[in-house]
Amino acid sequence: MMSLDVHSPHAVSRLRTARLARSTRPFLARGGPHGERCSGCRLILSHCLCDLRPVVPTRAGFCLLMAEHETLKPSNTGWLIADMVQDTIAFGWARTETDPALLALLADPQWQPYVVFPGEFVAPERVITQLLPAPPMLSSDTDNTLTLAVGDTIKPKRPLFILLDATWSEARKIFKKSPYLLPFPVLSLEPEQVSRYQLRRSRREDHLCTSEVAALCLDLAGEALAAQTLEAYLDVFTGHYLCAKQQWKIDREDAAHQRLRDLMAQARTT
Repeated sequence: MMSLDVHSPHAVSRLRTARLARSTRPFLARGGPHGERCSGCRLILSHCLCDLRPVVPTRAGFCLLMAEHETLKPSNTGWLIADMVQDTIAFGWARTETDPALLALLADPQWQPYVVFPGEFVAPERVITQLLPAPPMLSSDTDNTLTLAVGDTIKPKRPLFILLDATWSEARKIFKKSPYLLPFPVLSLEPEQVSRYQLRRSRREDHLCTSEVAALCLDLAGEALAAQTLEAYLDVFTGHYLCAKQQWKIDREDAAHQRLRDLMAQARTT
């Protein structure tokens, strides 16, 4: 189990800070006296859950392409992924420009990128429903020749799940207008469950929130403990958020909290 300062800003937090710095007027989230919210979990101070932030080591990583206002929404669940998965990188999406760091990430040989998007909207030859057998990653010398030293082992590439963190209409726009995503397979998930996300409404029952999608990706990657922990973390976050909205007290001994604590304890022993 790796150690991590739960109060340190992660990728989505840094992106939010940069977005606020560009704002011409202050952003005031509703809730709490004078709108005071915890900078670590975005909840009002009385309902903070920073002490319940799980950290589970994973081989998988996430690349979040976030719509303009997503980082400002306290209900955004991409934040929860960055809370838990250390290798989460977040970029604000813009149609007219692309962050060079994003292109560098997609070209990094340690990763096998997957664009996570419904297959019904994609050319069939690009669509997969399971992870590909990843080609091995070899080291590169300065003259660009690939070598393998005696005794070295070849490690498979790590899955990098590209999630379009946006409303459905925004996500379709991002997918269509991001040509740098074209070289990569489209991972079409086939969830058996209906979304349990209660903080925003979708017109379609098969639409999952970003955190639910990430949990399915982790499960496909063989990261069952991480998938279950992210699901439990979302349940606890949702409970805290809704209780804060109604000004109800938190029951930290309920089934959702206990399940998350049990999974966190399991992660610490692995």
